[in-house]
Amino acid sequence: MCDFGNIVDDTFDRQIYFPTMIFSVECANFEDLNAYLIPLIYSERDRDEAGIERSNYRALGGWHSHNSLHQDKAYAPLVDRIDQASRRISESLGYDDDYELQIGTMWSIINGPGSVNKAHIHPGSYWSGVYYVQTPKDSGDIEFIDPRTFHVMDEPRFQKGVQRCRENWTKVRFTPRTGAMLLFPSWLYHGVDPNLTSISGSDGERVIVSFNLVQKLKIG
Repeated sequence: MCDFGNIVDDTFDRQIYFPTMIFSVECANFEDLNAYLIPLIYSERDRDEAGIERSNYRALGGWHSHNSLHQDKAYAPLVDRIDQASRRISESLGYDDDYELQIGTMWSIINGPGSVNKAHIHPGSYWSGVYYVQTPKDSGDIEFIDPRTFHVMDEPRFQKGVQRCRENWTKVRFTPRTGAMLLFPSWLYHGVDPNLTSISGSDGERVIVSFNLVQKLKIG
């Protein structure tokens, strides 16, 4: 019988391609920023109580503002933070220096107890993000879903009692933290769990600002 060599001496290498990236930012001195944003957002809801319906369910008490908050100079302190994070994404991924990521749309959502956001994507943009202004305990995790349909449809069997390596996860959840910002590909499906906080009144409402980023040629 021919000797084809020892199998254990074969080289084995794992290479990872086509990753799905989620960037996170922990904003410094967010307390002052959020104390400034809260009355702005609530005054917007007072002005437009109906708001618009997107991924939120108005029937369950979720409120969604119009999509052009970034054009209001009052939101400049937050826009500056988003712009800084956008520049870091461009640098990290090697985007063309003649182009920049800019806010295309920006809005606020207030989710009272029982409110949710159904799974959705954000067409017409490259990156999307969320900034957490007020996050009561148990006010709803954000969940990202594996975009590779086969992994969600027909999962292989894994070892029982052993945590899967990250490459095999089909869902990723983040518990919102006040002053944190998440930025993720706009095509990545995501939703928000129900607000199950036991805190009553406005303190029990989950308040966020979300935004979409587009890439545009720099002017000047």
